[in-house]
Amino acid sequence: MRTNSLPALTATTAAVTALLVAGAAVASPSVSSETVASDIASEAGALRLTRVVSGLEHPWAVAWLPDGRMLVTERPGRMHIVDGDDIQSLSGVPDVGIAGGNQGGLLDVVVHPDHARNGWVYFTYSSPGDNDAVTSGEDIGTATALARARINDDGDGLTDVETLYAQMPRHNPGRHYGSRIVFPGDGHVVFSIGDRGLRWTAQDLTDPAGSIIRLREDGGAPDSNPFVGKSPGNLRPEIWSFGHRNNQGLAIHPDTGEIWTTEHGPKGGDVLHRIEEGANYGWPQVAHGTEYSTDEQVGIGREAPGVTPAVYVWDESMAPSGLAFYTGDAFPAWQGQLFAGSLAKKQLHRLVIDGQDVTHEEVLLSDTIGRIRDVRQGPDGYLYLLTDEEDGGLYRLEPAG
Repeated sequence: MRTNSLPALTATTAAVTALLVAGAAVASPSVSSETVASDIASEAGALRLTRVVSGLEHPWAVAWLPDGRMLVTERPGRMHIVDGDDIQSLSGVPDVGIAGGNQGGLLDVVVHPDHARNGWVYFTYSSPGDNDAVTSGEDIGTATALARARINDDGDGLTDVETLYAQMPRHNPGRHYGSRIVFPGDGHVVFSIGDRGLRWTAQDLTDPAGSIIRLREDGGAPDSNPFVGKSPGNLRPEIWSFGHRNNQGLAIHPDTGEIWTTEHGPKGGDVLHRIEEGANYGWPQVAHGTEYSTDEQVGIGREAPGVTPAVYVWDESMAPSGLAFYTGDAFPAWQGQLFAGSLAKKQLHRLVIDGQDVTHEEVLLSDTIGRIRDVRQGPDGYLYLLTDEEDGGLYRLEPAG
């Protein structure tokens, strides 16, 4: 029987060091300033799109340090730091091993809100587990893991690496890892784990797969989480909400502090959720899409008692990844609006939010740059987009005038 304690939430530096790779890059990213399109039509006026970094191999996330340097992750297991015209591949990144398939690998990266004081950078990855077992070909399953580290004084490697959380039990197949990270600003860190392609895990409160996870910033489940101390005693204390298929977009509402997510449906039925503490979002009993092989409705329908409904549904799948509320000054008309990337449709979706409702949607950049994996607002107030391609890039969206 699994217990109510969190497995392997912390690791000593020595234990983590055993899992580190040399960090040598095989890709050759480079800084760019190429204007990809200079007169993109939008409801806010003409836009310009500029490629900022090229030559990225399936990049997954971008984040900014307080001094303006950028961090970019690549799914094969590399993290780069972009400093002006220089790009440095960082050593000390945990080994994603066999988990780096077509969905696994090095995933999200987020800079701690108080980075200037504590130096922490948080990231998620698909952990292959014990390296000896991986080498021998033993089928041990994989896990979504959350780690944090600092950048060394030379700016070429990670140091003080800590694995704060590793999903248990581990699972195969190697897909649906999530995994975005947000800081609500209350001393906690929140991130997503997908259902790992197994479906049933999303309704099993003894298994964290298919859930939004809430931890203290130093690891461990806070006593204020909704399933702590609840019967039966083996419910996972780290779970904040459940019934999720695969959330790859998380964002904090700038006014309310609420967590909003975008979630992959099956064949159709991608959804936008506003996350509530302890809520069940229904997967796989409640879904808005169909089975891939038969086109039959997944589950029992689109709603059920006790299931929190989606805020918005894309009936035709656009495969959402990356999510950001806009709060900058470069696009005054867009303040408070939500931007979601699309992998399948190769688009950027602008959503106008009124309270808990989406009142308008504009689709931008259709098939302009490829599969949009991440959407972030930069410190300059522009929107930045990463494309999940073998030869992917980082792009800046700004007014054309």
